[in-house]
Formats: sequence, C-alpha cells, structure tokens
Amino acid sequence: MKIAVMGAGAVGCYYGGMLARAGHAVVLVGRAQHVAAIERDGLLLDTQTFREHVALAATTDAGGVAGAQLLLCCIKSTDTAAAAAAMAPHLAADAIILSLQNGVDNADRLEAALGREVQPAVVYVATEMAGPGHVKHHGRGELVIGPSPRSAELVALFAAAGVPVQVSDNVAGALWTKLIINCAWNALSAITQLPYGRVAAGAGVDQVMRDIVAECLAVAQAAGVTLPGDIHQAVADIARSMPGQLSSTAQDLARGKRSEIDHLNGYVLRRGEALGIATPVNRALHALVRLLEDKQGQDAR
Repeated sequence: MKIAVMGAGAVGCYYGGMLARAGHAVVLVGRAQHVAAIERDGLLLDTQTFREHVALAATTDAGGVAGAQLLLCCIKSTDTAAAAAAMAPHLAADAIILSLQNGVDNADRLEAALGREVQPAVVYVATEMAGPGHVKHHGRGELVIGPSPRSAELVALFAAAGVPVQVSDNVAGALWTKLIINCAWNALSAITQLPYGRVAAGAGVDQVMRDIVAECLAVAQAAGVTLPGDIHQAVADIARSMPGQLSSTAQDLARGKRSEIDHLNGYVLRRGEALGIATPVNRALHALVRLLEDKQGQDAR
C-alpha cells in the first residue's frame, strides 16, 4: 500500500517508519532537515527492541501525498488548517485519512476543510526526534480508532507492522481520555522541563493532577461525553509506562517552538467557559505555558 504521512515529526516518523519496515511504500512529508537526512541515510528508527535505518521516501512538498491510499495526518493542532489547504489538491478520491493528532477536534476540523471523511485515531506512544532523521521510541505505540467499513483492514495492516490497534465504539470518549491525560501531564512537564516520572514524584503534584482531572471531567460531562474506564488510573499509569518521557509540550518549549497548549488545557478552558464550568487550574497552566512561549519569542529577538 502507498502510505503518506503529513507531518513527519516524532509521531509521524515512528508510525511511518514501522509501516515502511513492514514493506509498504511510505512517503514522509516533513521539515527540510529531516528530509535531507532521510534521503541520505534513510530514517533511523531507534526503538526499545531494534535500531535500524529504514528506507522510505521523504519530501517537504505536500504534493507528496498524491496517490496515497492511506494518509496519516500527524501535524501539530496549530497547523491543521494550513496542512489541509496544502494537501487538498493532491489527495486521492479513495484515500483513507486518519488524524493522529492531539486534541479532540482535529478530525472535525480536517473534515470541514477537506469536505470529506476523516477518522480520528487516539495515539499512545512516547517518541522524540533525537536528531535529523532520527526518531527515538521510548515506549508504547498503540492506536484507538472507530468502527468503519475498513477498520478491520486497518487493524490488520498496522498489526503486521507491529502496531496494535483497538477499534472502539466510543472514540469521542477515548479522545477525551487522551486529552485529559495530556492536560494532566503536558503543561507540568513543560513548565519544569522534567520527565513524567520526576513530575509524579513532586510534592503536591498528585493533588494538582486530581484538580486538573476533576475540571476536565466536569467539562466532558457537561458536553455529553462518556469516558471509558478509570481516568484517574489512566493518568497515573503514564508515569509508570513512560517515566523517562518529556511531554510533547516540553519538547516544543525546549526547541523554542509554539506548543499545542491552546488545544489541550486551552481547549478545556474555552469549552468550560462556553458551558459555564470554572476551570481555574487548567487556566493557570495554560497561561503559564503561554508566558514561557512568549518569553522564548522575546529572548530569540
């Protein structure tokens, strides 16, 4: 199968690399420094169980998605609209489009921009770009998708590449679960520049996370979303399954990049305001991360 990955950062490179390693024709659409390294040496896929260079195509041009039967959209939430506009002229009419993005509304935003179905996928993987064309995998890697006429095909395709995929009748609940996990961990990891294990060990952090989760749950309930399982346990499990992982927000701040905080704690803040739910802890975390982003922007100037 020809597969395109729009947004070849850590998440896109990991899944694209795993699929290419399984024999699929994969093209990564990403930044110039990564594309140059991949064209020269292949993608360095550095996982917990193997480390190898994987041959695949890479380009900086959104036209690289042309002819793809499966498109994985792995761009930052802040770039969704721009990426949709860049991809739209090149997408095959029968392409399956999966949104592997943080936040809960990116698939809807892509659908509105593209005028076609986009399936959300909930991503649980710990990865980072350790250098140009070098993706480092720290743990996990599973996806959650909704039922569709081609969901069985997708499950089999990813399974053959070593990627577990679960089909859920409650993808909205799964997306909100991931959102709440991100709200609990991302900003705290970013502000402190500490990995999850060290954040969890901090004095008073457990209660702060309970306050974050309680606010998110109140907003989700008011929005009519039912969450599967024990969300407090799901939040706690992150420190055990990914103790050495810095959040994506922390990685963005460390590199002087704009983060997705507006689509994480900021999203809960906005939805809470619309629904009449107070979210003071999420508001404070959102404001602190934005201040750090603004400070870095000023320092760069």
